[in-house]
Amino acid sequence: MERLAHLALLAAVAVTLGGCSADIGARPAGSPANPAATASPVSPAAPGGEPAALEAAYEKVIGDVLPSIVQINTRTGLGSGVVYDTAGHIVTNAHVIGEAEQFEVTLASGGAPRPARLVEAFELGDLAVIKVDDPTGLTPAKFGDSGKLRVGQIVLAMGNPLGLSGSVTNGIVSALGRTVSEPQTQGSPGATITNAVQTSAAINPGNSGGALVNLAGEVIGIPTLAATNPELGGGAAPGIGFAIPSNTVTDIAGQIIKGGKVVNTRRAALGVSVQTVVGGRGGAVGVGVMRVTEGGGAERAGIEPGDVIVSVNGTETPTTQALSEVLATLKPGDEAKVGLLRPDGSTPTVAVTLGELSEE
Repeated sequence: MERLAHLALLAAVAVTLGGCSADIGARPAGSPANPAATASPVSPAAPGGEPAALEAAYEKVIGDVLPSIVQINTRTGLGSGVVYDTAGHIVTNAHVIGEAEQFEVTLASGGAPRPARLVEAFELGDLAVIKVDDPTGLTPAKFGDSGKLRVGQIVLAMGNPLGLSGSVTNGIVSALGRTVSEPQTQGSPGATITNAVQTSAAINPGNSGGALVNLAGEVIGIPTLAATNPELGGGAAPGIGFAIPSNTVTDIAGQIIKGGKVVNTRRAALGVSVQTVVGGRGGAVGVGVMRVTEGGGAERAGIEPGDVIVSVNGTETPTTQALSEVLATLKPGDEAKVGLLRPDGSTPTVAVTLGELSEE
């Protein structure tokens, strides 16, 4: 079930994003799940070594990590997942599971599908944890520290693109600290992902929820979004994909496994319910405040229903998505300068101490 989404980066980029889950018809029912590896060209020699050494490094990483990558099937689509622990917990994207609560999980090595159930979905960050009924033989992946990533590092993306189980592509870390957003559609939570890892490794429908892995065999991200180019009629924009950083994944998954829910989102909030306001010419002009949370930062700063938020810290916020992206770069407890347009025509700027965004 391929989902396309508009790319929303803080730096302007003329591409759109596609959620990487796939139609279950991509692989015929009953076909074997034979691992298949594909790779884009690499330089003929790795720094400090011969081509054979780089190939050997790739082969070792694939051999170590691929057994931890699973295919997740729902009634309407498929995606990938990463085995998190020996208890049978598997981490994936929230948009992979959609509204389903029961799943079938297949290992990269094949075998009969295993029943699994939803533990909890964290839609704000497009992450979810499911649990297989029978964890026998599952191999947990090793998660690395995404805070130590460097642009230029070689990475491998592992998953089930188009239902081709156990596929591997290669690339590099292209950029760090990206903020990207998905639109809210049926089965897709419309999450804003902070500190996303941009990679040139090919990410296709079905890769979502899989693993972005470094040459130390550590999962350093969960591939989530791939870019398409609207100028090419929605065709693929090669070499532009995004992954949720592993530090975010382990934080959220750890909270879900421990307590069954996310108790600390680590996301900043103004304390308002909002909607995009459309101007007389049909364009978005700001974010209208519908409701103010009692005792929240917005109420304490004097923001009221009927006000329109037009900027935060000097960045214009014509839509709710734009507002979410700006807030995603801030932390609970930060002070934000919020520009307003009031019903009386005045345009004050108020200081708001940000609270924490709730899942609810």
